[in-house]
Amino acid sequence: MIRLHTCLKKFASLTIPAALLLCLGCSEAGPDADPLEKILSAGDPAIVRVMENPELYELQIRYTRIFREGDSVRFEVHDFRVDPGQYHYPASTVKFPIAVLALEKLGRIDSIDRDTRYYVEGDTLEDSFAGDIRAVFAISDNHANNRLFEFLGQDAINRGLASRNIGPARISHRLGYHRDDTTTRPLVLYRNDSVTAQTLPIENNPIHRLELNGIRKGTGYMSGDSLIGKPFDFSLKNYLPLPSLDGILKRVIFPEAFPADQRFDLSPDQRTFLLEAMSRLPREAGYDPELFPDGYCKFFMYGDTEERIPESVRIFNKVGFAYGTLTDCAYITDRENGVEFLLAATLLVNENGIFNDDQYEYDEVGIPFLAALGRAVHQYEIQAKK
Repeated sequence: MIRLHTCLKKFASLTIPAALLLCLGCSEAGPDADPLEKILSAGDPAIVRVMENPELYELQIRYTRIFREGDSVRFEVHDFRVDPGQYHYPASTVKFPIAVLALEKLGRIDSIDRDTRYYVEGDTLEDSFAGDIRAVFAISDNHANNRLFEFLGQDAINRGLASRNIGPARISHRLGYHRDDTTTRPLVLYRNDSVTAQTLPIENNPIHRLELNGIRKGTGYMSGDSLIGKPFDFSLKNYLPLPSLDGILKRVIFPEAFPADQRFDLSPDQRTFLLEAMSRLPREAGYDPELFPDGYCKFFMYGDTEERIPESVRIFNKVGFAYGTLTDCAYITDRENGVEFLLAATLLVNENGIFNDDQYEYDEVGIPFLAALGRAVHQYEIQAKK
């Protein structure tokens, strides 16, 4: 049995000294009922810089503490400025549900499995479904994701999320190319070394415009070599707010926390494979550690260092970074210290307010903040056990 206990927190002002904390239903949270207040006011320079004006950075954080009581687990959720109605570009975090739903679909087809090799008709790149899913998590590979997108089609992706009560969410396009195509391209599947089969194109519904707070951002954007002097419009792009992303992660890590009809339909073998792919480091997946250090797609705790992640720490996560927005959603375990927690955060780093110019403060502000936040939460969990 799993009991869900939610402690929702919202900071009413922009800075920690003037913050007003509102806590709902936290009677079970114990004497230290405001862990995010303590974490965000700990004084780390990377955190302080963002917390001086979290609204400017469009910062949202969800921190879930995990309490194991025999065979049961209790969640204690703490939010900072989390608002599904405030748009942030999800970037590569949309690859997470695509990978999960691709595994589900493979489980429903007898003639292929995740080791089946395939390619998109007219393309030269090929891999197995398993290889693409691993690449999605290890280095956030766009080509791997887009092949899985062609396998599913956007309507099936959105139905798969809605049927699990995951929302709001809208995944409408591939990443990098063929964004506007509503018809998927056929896949060529290898039955064995010499025989192939081809899928039919999938027709999907037209994309509708989103109307959300912050759907138009900045003061301008680059179109080719031209600067367009009006806000950048995200209304036709993907939409996966932090609570929805967190809900996907929790259904994968703790499926028993949800009714059967809200869980992903994964066999034990599929779920084991998925968890292995989510936690695998680039070097463990065969990528050059000089190009892809351990923290390349592990922003929390290690995103700002090229050091190896200790063997005792495993991070099951998916990151996204594009258009100045950085997002990470992770389940982190530390066997040596006996702690575990879930953490999701997103922020926008675009000082000049111009989009599509590749002038974003990822390395200067965004990744240092997420790394410091992960370390601060990790240290809080360690201290809380003492």
